[in-house]
Amino acid sequence: MSTNIVAKVTAEGKLEIPSEVLVKLQPLTEYEVSVTEDEIVLKKITKPNVDLDEFLQGLENLEPDPNQPTLEEISEIVKDVRRELWSNP
Repeated sequence: MSTNIVAKVTAEGKLEIPSEVLVKLQPLTEYEVSVTEDEIVLKKITKPNVDLDEFLQGLENLEPDPNQPTLEEISEIVKDVRRELWSNP
């Protein structure tokens, strides 16, 4: 829904936000400000709600990766890369 509400900049350079807009803004919430030549837009920054315990439990419940290389394979890859890097001056 779009409504036309007028805000103005005071002589001191402060933006006066009408009360009907202020009630829509949540205290301590951050807003991204996009500025163009004709428009200034405030967009609420939403941060994902992540429950760390739930996330860690989900990790524990994951099946092992069947394509996970072994330590020996990783060691060989590292050796190959080192040889390649050292042979190219």
